[in-house]
Amino acid sequence: MNARTMRKLRQLHLYIGVFFAPAILFFAISGGLQTFRLQQASGWDGAPPPQWMAWMGKVHIDQAKLQPAGKAEASKPKPPVDPVVAAERAARQKAALPMKIFTVALAIALSLSVLLGAGIALGMRSTRRVATLMLIAGAVVPILLLR
Repeated sequence: MNARTMRKLRQLHLYIGVFFAPAILFFAISGGLQTFRLQQASGWDGAPPPQWMAWMGKVHIDQAKLQPAGKAEASKPKPPVDPVVAAERAARQKAALPMKIFTVALAIALSLSVLLGAGIALGMRSTRRVATLMLIAGAVVPILLLR
């Protein structure tokens, strides 16, 4: 490829990367949280997760905003867990731990890479204005698309 084509491809890559950077960052963080199911009720008492984690999980899984739970839903008793099922679930979780750790490390690395890339894109004087507009658009468009 000639130099002009390569320059245009790099510019296109920059703008696409900056536009999708907010979404990539969001999905990397929310995916990392979901690796350990932090967006769900957890613990022996079934305590609800922090609201922001539940919201991120809802957007990540269902691409929808979190709806406040009704009082009837919150007060429903949970069925007892069969001890055999609980033991099998614990064994699966223990076997999957190395992959879960790798997935969280991947989410952290992807987040860092996105932040560095956005910093580099915004640091280039020749493309700063368009890169800034693309970054803002990439943050606003998904918010407007949520139902």
